[in-house]
Amino acid sequence: MAKKFPENLNYSGFDTPSRVEADVLDLEVTGEIPMEMNGTFFRVGPDPQFQPKINSPIFFNDDGMVGSFKFKDGQVDFRSRYAQTDRYRAEKEARRGLFGDYRNPYTDDPSVEGMIRGTANTAVIVHHGKLFALKEDSPALEMVPDTLETIGYSDFGGKFTSETFTAHPKIDPNNGELVAFGYSAKGVATLDTAYYVIDRNGQVVHEVWFDCPRAGFIHDFAVTENFVVFPLDNHTINTERLKAGKPAFVWQPELHQMFGVLPRRGEAKDIRWFTIPKKAFHGHTVNAWDDGTTIHYDTTLADDNVFAFFPEEGGNAPNVFDINNMVMRLTFDMSSDRTEPGQTVIAPVMAELPSIDPRYDTRPYTHAFLASIDPSKPYDFEKCGPPSPNNPFNSLMHLNVRTGEVKRWFAGPTCAVQEPVFVPKSDTAEEGEGYLVALVNRLPERLSDLVILDAQDIEAGPIATAHLPIRLRTGLHGCWMPSE
Repeated sequence: MAKKFPENLNYSGFDTPSRVEADVLDLEVTGEIPMEMNGTFFRVGPDPQFQPKINSPIFFNDDGMVGSFKFKDGQVDFRSRYAQTDRYRAEKEARRGLFGDYRNPYTDDPSVEGMIRGTANTAVIVHHGKLFALKEDSPALEMVPDTLETIGYSDFGGKFTSETFTAHPKIDPNNGELVAFGYSAKGVATLDTAYYVIDRNGQVVHEVWFDCPRAGFIHDFAVTENFVVFPLDNHTINTERLKAGKPAFVWQPELHQMFGVLPRRGEAKDIRWFTIPKKAFHGHTVNAWDDGTTIHYDTTLADDNVFAFFPEEGGNAPNVFDINNMVMRLTFDMSSDRTEPGQTVIAPVMAELPSIDPRYDTRPYTHAFLASIDPSKPYDFEKCGPPSPNNPFNSLMHLNVRTGEVKRWFAGPTCAVQEPVFVPKSDTAEEGEGYLVALVNRLPERLSDLVILDAQDIEAGPIATAHLPIRLRTGLHGCWMPSE
């Protein structure tokens, strides 16, 4: 009997599974790659090895495919490898899908009961010379930066005891610390959250465990010099739903947004919970900093449920293209008893997947770069079909968070852009002086380009474009590692 992937938008068009591991030396380039770009751009995205055990509509449930673009002397080499998680290896041996629905171990094949279910498909980060592929429902998976060979799950010297590790840890540029956490830290749908500080040598130097007010997800968080902020949106999870085979998370619009604020070297007793009495979907942290008693937290925020595959209990979910999105600044006054943060809209834009100059993480900053939807631009339905719900972005954006000024580069009516990553021109360059790298989906041709733009002049378009002879399925997050 012939095997086919499910016929839905997650597995069709540009997002048809690729399943290709590749090595391509010296990519063809239009324009000239800046000679000072010496380093590697890493990225990861979902790409299923086998047809899923369950016809799940969730893009995030596929195996992680890690890609690297190594820049040197004006040339760029490409490599891609699967992140060989325990799940990947078990299914490869069985030659079929064994794991069921997203975040639901009750739907798995009995042969993999108790096995780590992570796919390492959400983000990649380099710390203390090691590459980690991340998925927030499982430990960090270590890989070799040069070869992308999988080493295995890391417990950071035996001192990281949470079952989960965030997909969005933060590196403090001032001291090299890796600040991280895991929610559902003792198993799926638990209230437990574990918070960690890992020094520049990969050693855990601080650990705190606390309970969240409700079981949900904390996809991203914020780190300042003195505090960390954990946002809880309107999604919740419970074991009864999982056992009933329902979607792992349910959207509850009647709930309030909640934010746990913890001193960076604090204990569980020190956490304070703030509340905003309205629904919202928290996307990704842009940046955060504090002035000692006040925390300024910039984040992307939507006014309704972006994840239609996690609807309300009755199945209601909005059209993602009807949701209002913005870049918002939340202000937490730690010197007062006020429990609702201040709220200021920096820019009312349809934008996500933010990147900043990494030297300004945890510090006041000016420049942010995002993938965005410019509704004024055309889209060629005849050549491209319906826009992908996994990647609706048609532009790259430069946002000045101090003035609200927006500049854009439109990729074209037959293209979609993936997450931009900022590359500083040098260690001594001014903030925002550098380059943006981003993948562009060429939809009709089903090919991928890597574009390099001058970050301060993105309206001028790419200064160089590296052309891949293959298609890279829509990815999630990436990072830049200088060669030194």
